Amino acid sequence: MKKILFAIVLCSLAACQSKQTSDFDADQALQYCASQVNRALSNLRDNVGSYDFTMEPRNILEGETTWNSRKAAAEEWCSGFWPGVLWMDYAYTKDDSIRMAAEGYTASLNFLAERPAYDHDLGFLVINSFLKGYEATGNEEYKRIALTAADTLATLYNNKVGTILSWPRHVKDYGGHNTIMDNMINLELLFWASNNGGSQRLKDIAISHADTTMRYHFRPDGSCYHVAVYDTLTGNFLRGQTHQGYADSSMWARGQSWAIYGYTMVYRFTKEQRFLDHAQKVTDIYLKRLKETSNDWVPIWDMDDPRGQQAPKDASTACVVASALLELQQYVDAEKGKTYREAAENMLRDLSSDKYQSRDKNVAFLLHSTGHHPAGSEIDASIIYADYYYIEALLRYKACHNSK
Repeated sequence: MKKILFAIVLCSLAACQSKQTSDFDADQALQYCASQVNRALSNLRDNVGSYDFTMEPRNILEGETTWNSRKAAAEEWCSGFWPGVLWMDYAYTKDDSIRMAAEGYTASLNFLAERPAYDHDLGFLVINSFLKGYEATGNEEYKRIALTAADTLATLYNNKVGTILSWPRHVKDYGGHNTIMDNMINLELLFWASNNGGSQRLKDIAISHADTTMRYHFRPDGSCYHVAVYDTLTGNFLRGQTHQGYADSSMWARGQSWAIYGYTMVYRFTKEQRFLDHAQKVTDIYLKRLKETSNDWVPIWDMDDPRGQQAPKDASTACVVASALLELQQYVDAEKGKTYREAAENMLRDLSSDKYQSRDKNVAFLLHSTGHHPAGSEIDASIIYADYYYIEALLRYKACHNSK
C-alpha cells in the first residue's frame, strides 16, 4: 500500500543524527493513550455492548469524567477527530477492536461525500478520519470519499480573492469574504487529492490560498490575525481581526499553531522555499512569545491576555505545535532543527506530566485546553482535538527516535 504523505511524517536520518539524551519515553505516553482509549470506548458502549457511531466525542468539561458527544455533522467541525484518534491508536496497538470502532465512527461521516460544503472545516472532518483510515487500511472507499470531499472543498474558493471562504454563514457579519487561519490545515486535503488522482487545480488552489494568506494574514513580526476579510467582488484585502482571540492585535495561541502546522505542511507538498521561510518565521515568534508569557511549554490561551500566567492554558496549542515542529525540524539546518526538536520534546514532556495528563480524572488524554474563550466555551476542558494532535505528535516523535 502506498504511504500517504499527510500522516505520521517519518523523521529523516539526517534530522535525527544528533544524540538525544532525553529520558522522555514516547512508548510510555502512547501506552497511556491506549489505556485511555479503552476506558473511553468502554464508557461509550451501551448496555448490550454497542456504540452509537453517530455521536462523536467532543469535550469533557471541568469536573466531568466522560466524553460529551455531538451528532456527526458537517456543522460539527470536531466530528473527525475521534475517528482519527482511534486510527492512530490502532496504528500503534494493532488491536482489531480499536480498528472496528474506528471503522464505525468513520462510516458515520460517509455523508460528507454527498452534500455541498457547509464550510472550510470539511478538511478537518475528512483528513482526520478518512485519510487516517486510508493510511491504516488501504480502504479504497476512504480514498474515494476523500477525493470527492476535496472537490467539494474547492467550491469555496474565490478566484478574485485567492483563498477559500471559511464561513459562508458569516459573510454578512464580516462584510466580505472571510478566511481564518484554521483554514491552512484544510489545504492538506487539496494537496493530497491532487497527488492521488485529483486534478492539478486542487494543488493550484491550495498554493494560491497559502500565498494570499502569507501576504495579508500576518503582522510584520510573523504573528497572525485569526480572520482576514476581503472584498468579495474585487478581492481587495479589507482588514485583519480576531474571532476567538483576546483582541484584533493579540496573538491567539492556537491560531498561531495553525500557521506553524499549516505552512510546514505546505512546504512538505511544494518544496517551495518561501513556505519554509515563512514556517520558520511564524514558529520563531511563537517560541519567543511562549518564553515571555508562560512558565512552561504550554501557552496561555492568548499570549496578550493581560492576566498573564493567571490566564487559562491551552494544551491543544502545545499539541499542534509539537506535532508540527517534529516535521519542521527535518527541513531546516542542523542548528535550527535541534532547537525545534528540543522544543517539541519539552512540550511533549510537559504535556505528559501529571499536570496535564487526565489520568484517573477523566477518560481523555489531556486536561487544560481552551476552546472559544470569548464565548465562554470549553475553558479549562479536555477537548478532542488536543488528544488528536497529542497522539499524532507522540507517533511522530517515536518515528523520529526510532530512525536514528
